[in-house]
Amino acid sequence: MFKNLSAEGIGVSGRQSEVIESALSFGFKGIDFDLIDFQSQVKAHGMPHARRLLDSARLKIGTFRLPLVWDDSDTVYQEGLRQLPEFLELAKAVGASRAVTTINPANDARPYHENFEFHRRRLTEIGGLLAASEMRLGVDFVALPHARKGRAYQFVHTLDAVVMMVDMIRAANVGIVVDPWEIHAAGSSLEDIRKLPADRIIAVMLSDAPLDVEPAALTEADRLLPGETGKIDSAALLSMVSEMGYEGPITPKANRAKLSGMRRDQIVKLAGERVDQAWKAAGIAPSGKKLAPVKN
Repeated sequence: MFKNLSAEGIGVSGRQSEVIESALSFGFKGIDFDLIDFQSQVKAHGMPHARRLLDSARLKIGTFRLPLVWDDSDTVYQEGLRQLPEFLELAKAVGASRAVTTINPANDARPYHENFEFHRRRLTEIGGLLAASEMRLGVDFVALPHARKGRAYQFVHTLDAVVMMVDMIRAANVGIVVDPWEIHAAGSSLEDIRKLPADRIIAVMLSDAPLDVEPAALTEADRLLPGETGKIDSAALLSMVSEMGYEGPITPKANRAKLSGMRRDQIVKLAGERVDQAWKAAGIAPSGKKLAPVKN
């Protein structure tokens, strides 16, 4: 496992050079990758110029957002598929191998069972395309009730439902983004993660939640940095996924509103420290491997 920085995940922004500098300054070993921005840089300046900072920093690539609108009409989907190979070629060139995408928790077009088959079919196809480039796809879900409000048909919004979907996708490289905050918001337990084989965990997020807000009443503004209250046990999560054999990115995520008044470097520093605290409490070595218990 490795400590990974997502600038978007903690609500900070900056040029690629600034994000990379922040990651290096505060002990991150990887960063999430903006593939669409990278494509623009390659077209404007060429590949050597676009990737020079990544090469010099020697940071791992955590994840990149799948640049494909796949849950729309066949016309939109097919047009996206035509563009996808170019994106995947660029991602592979910089060593990116973990794409992520989000399942919409409700819609107005397809009832649950029809929508389930729709997702299974399309994600199986996308998984096959990514597999040809030796890449994996992680899906995440949105548990908050407001995301389903006013829609005709509710859909997948719990860990169990996502696990069921992934189990039925005929592409072994399609798995799940483990987000303990969404799992908590759905009223599930971190122990439910054990239902997943390690090779189906594509990415792991770390967040915390307020002590005085019930899961069903949470809003996105209640997503806190790990270790803020201890409502979500980040150390237990790290210990669990380490024991399961997970080897991918560990990424802190929080709502920017909870970090108002702080500069980018202060936010990145604090996020890094919180991950380090959970890492140490979980008894994990800097290499990401679980330390053997000390014998008396």
